[in-house]
Amino acid sequence: MNDLVRPFGPSQPVVHDWHLDSVVSALHAARADWRQSQGRLRDFSTREFPSRAALRDIVATLAAALFPMRLGPPGLRDSSEDFFVGHSLAVALDALAAQVVLELRYSARLNGLSADDSEAQSVAHSISIIQQFAAALPDQRRLLDADITAAWQGDPAARSVDEVLLCYPGINAILHHRLAHLLYRAGLPLIARMIAEIAHGETGIDIHPGAQIGAGFFIDHGTGVVIGETAVIGERVRLYQAVTLGAKRFEQGEDGSLLKGQPRHPIVEDDVVIYAGATVLGRITIGRGSSIGGNVWLTRSVPSGSQITQASLQAAPP
Repeated sequence: MNDLVRPFGPSQPVVHDWHLDSVVSALHAARADWRQSQGRLRDFSTREFPSRAALRDIVATLAAALFPMRLGPPGLRDSSEDFFVGHSLAVALDALAAQVVLELRYSARLNGLSADDSEAQSVAHSISIIQQFAAALPDQRRLLDADITAAWQGDPAARSVDEVLLCYPGINAILHHRLAHLLYRAGLPLIARMIAEIAHGETGIDIHPGAQIGAGFFIDHGTGVVIGETAVIGERVRLYQAVTLGAKRFEQGEDGSLLKGQPRHPIVEDDVVIYAGATVLGRITIGRGSSIGGNVWLTRSVPSGSQITQASLQAAPP
């Protein structure tokens, strides 16, 4: 029984008069005012935006296709593994193509294209995007294998690579990110961001889909980690909980509006470890093999092999 409908007596739901006619009418007026203020006067007979619920199901199906014997259905056997992968990919990619069309239509309308032009271009473009996305999945599987191995090797509490894949929030976050990053690069920032926020909600790890992350990436524990849009992370990098790779300042245009897409987040080179609570801000470079201590606040580049702690920063010359 729906928890929102409580029984009154043996079978009768409680029905109240909430005076909804006036509420519905007022909400209609509020929507109309907003659409007019945004220049959205056209009525759409179908859904205008991608669906977060649909994307959640798509990512889950893709994850099962990438790791069928661990993230797939419990009754799956080796003999039917390839069939399951092919079927799952077909279902997920068809569903993803429909979401891609919605975002492409939306982008076309923002750019002033007519409905007929946007429809034809959106469908053709979506097919091309999904074909390239599908072709990239084997490489993404290998990247994720490297991430899983890094977590298993880097955490003494990990008993197996299977435990890492099935249980670690950092792996869940990077799986979402690697799929979202492909779509971000394909020109689908809305879908990519929605997938990133699904992972954010599930794990507490906030990775912008624009961030570039190399192989063997490991987030230990993970809650509170933030990685900004233009961050560049090398291979075999390890982060702990509450690490921020953020922006120090935001560039503005002549009209005072924020400039979008400017490089404003750190570059973290290969084999860097950043410990819990560290905050690294701005377009600075953390040199290869460096270690950034817990709760450090860092706004300047450091060379390869640096060992940065709160004490060393306090003792450093201005």
